[in-house]
Amino acid sequence: MPTLRAELLFTPDCPHADRAETLLRHVLATEGVTAPIERVPIDDLDHAAGLGFHGSPTIRLDGIDVAPGSDDSIALACRRYAQPDGTIDGVPPEAAIRDALHARLAARAPRPGPMARAREVPGHVMRAGFVWASQRDSLEHLTKRLPLTRGLVRRFIAGEDLPSVLTSLTRLHEAGFATTVDVLGESVTSEADASAASDRYIELLSALVERGLDANVSLKLTQMGLDIDPAACRRTVGRVVDRAVASGAFVRVDMEDHTRTEATLAIARELFQRHGNVGVVIQSYLRRSAADVEALIADGMRVRLCKGAYNEPASVAFSSKAEVDDSYVRLTERLLRDGTYPAIATHDERIIAHTRAFAAREGIGPERFEFQMLYGIRRDLQEGLIAAGYRVRVYVPFGREWYPYFMRRLAERPANVLFIIRNLVREGRR
Repeated sequence: MPTLRAELLFTPDCPHADRAETLLRHVLATEGVTAPIERVPIDDLDHAAGLGFHGSPTIRLDGIDVAPGSDDSIALACRRYAQPDGTIDGVPPEAAIRDALHARLAARAPRPGPMARAREVPGHVMRAGFVWASQRDSLEHLTKRLPLTRGLVRRFIAGEDLPSVLTSLTRLHEAGFATTVDVLGESVTSEADASAASDRYIELLSALVERGLDANVSLKLTQMGLDIDPAACRRTVGRVVDRAVASGAFVRVDMEDHTRTEATLAIARELFQRHGNVGVVIQSYLRRSAADVEALIADGMRVRLCKGAYNEPASVAFSSKAEVDDSYVRLTERLLRDGTYPAIATHDERIIAHTRAFAAREGIGPERFEFQMLYGIRRDLQEGLIAAGYRVRVYVPFGREWYPYFMRRLAERPANVLFIIRNLVREGRR
């Protein structure tokens, strides 16, 4: 596929040209797109007319203006761009550049042939089925009564209430594992629900400290009200972090789909800068992740690296397993070299072997990073890493809201069904 063509058109005396170029480079970097920027100086109307130039500066991607206006007159004057907050500036809004980039990448993505589309049908059907099932109360009641389902849930969810998860955590700690706990809950619909969710986390932290267990929790910002009111979300999650600070605990902010990445990183950074006991998650399948990792390394913030499980568009995420794995390996190496105690969260044996070999070759000791895995997945692999002297932290979800959580995780990527079955068979334990 030919390289994306990025152009900055400007008049020689334009006071905003350099700032526009810096903004364009930032967007390209955060979206994981490598493209040279061609600077095109325009100093007369004939040249401007030949390029359809409407003012300085103008940013074009593949020859298309990222912020076309209603005025199509040819001009050498400074352009004025309306910003999302209603102000006027001399450069296009970052969101306009990002949206234009997504559109160009989507247009360039290869269209699947008939056979490829046919192979996608089962996945689409399964995804639709899981989403439909997640919204059916009758199926939830039935599923919770089925012996087979209850067995699966016990395998992957560490109980429905606090006493049961504390029992599971104690057992894991006695076996030498570190843990992080997730109080299950989907996106909330009111500030009261968000506050109740934070109360559950505060209760959990108190119980972990009281019993001398690993005071480490993971939470999603949508459960804290991100989709309702970002400001209220900051206050709500801040209550949890304040309690964590008081007890010497650690809070990891989980990552969700790409539409919430920027807001999640912003809130996690604010909390980290204020308290220092906050980490965040980066997903290797997002094109922007390399730039995000560099920024987080510079901040000194702890990163959990995972592949990502949401069904994202090709404009923002790598679509093939080979690309996702390659990105994961490159980000792992970068974090091992210069990151602050990174968490390598994967069940991929090939990547785990590469991580171990790279760390040994670079003289990076096991005390400088940890592996993380899901509760109930590849217990044989978890035990093997512990025996080899590595730290393994188990991600432990619990709560009564396991049904929508479980179904939506399967809907996000139906291949997870095969992943679970394959790993159950591989371990030889049911």
